Amino acid sequence: MIFKRKKEKKFTYIESGKGQPMVLLHGLMGNLSNFEEMKTYFSKLDFNIFIPQLPIYDFPVLNTNLTSISKYVITFIEEHIASPVTLVGNSMGGHVGLITALARPDLIKNLVLTGSSGLYERSFGDSFPRKSDKSYIKRKTQEVFYNPDIATDELVDEVFAVVNDRMKGIKTVILARSAMKHNMQSELPNITCPTCIIWGKQDSVTPPEVAEEMHKKIPNSDLFWIDQCGHAAMMEKPKEFNDILYHWIKDKI
Repeated sequence: MIFKRKKEKKFTYIESGKGQPMVLLHGLMGNLSNFEEMKTYFSKLDFNIFIPQLPIYDFPVLNTNLTSISKYVITFIEEHIASPVTLVGNSMGGHVGLITALARPDLIKNLVLTGSSGLYERSFGDSFPRKSDKSYIKRKTQEVFYNPDIATDELVDEVFAVVNDRMKGIKTVILARSAMKHNMQSELPNITCPTCIIWGKQDSVTPPEVAEEMHKKIPNSDLFWIDQCGHAAMMEKPKEFNDILYHWIKDKI
């Protein structure tokens, strides 16, 4: 399903539904379509869903880092929502969510993390070896999921296009390094908002011990596991993910 994207000033985003504002942040190799099931589910309930396209490739090289992306998210919330939000982040999007929650706690009502970087993550590495080998890229993309069939041909094509675009490839590596360097272990105890951690038990990118450490360090956090699930729980097990999150939010009201 293709959703209509809005373009206003420097922002490109999807908006749907009415009610409590919820902002969804995709990962480094992710896209707005990663949240298709979430958008459909929550926009039918009492939620106003926003999915901004993060400016991963738009900043100058020297400003390509997670802090710059967090500032972009802050400006988006201020200009388009102007009230505290439930902020949901997958992978790098979760890392950006952590930075945002610390920088502007007044804007974050709830924080939701799934497969979030911030402590430790396994990535492609410092470069993309065999980037022109599509079978290699397909295998690496499949490794993100417990069920390799989730890595559709369309998804593999998206990843293949990014790693074979010289400037996008460079900025992807820069952001991956930025995530690795920006370890948040000492900062997690300062997060004050309610935090829901939903993790795939078979996540090989940010393994289960990352979720356990985040739960231990973040004071007001709850941890939920989804079995037979990898790094992107909202894509691989959307029904379980959405049910967990909906009931968690209901309990916070």
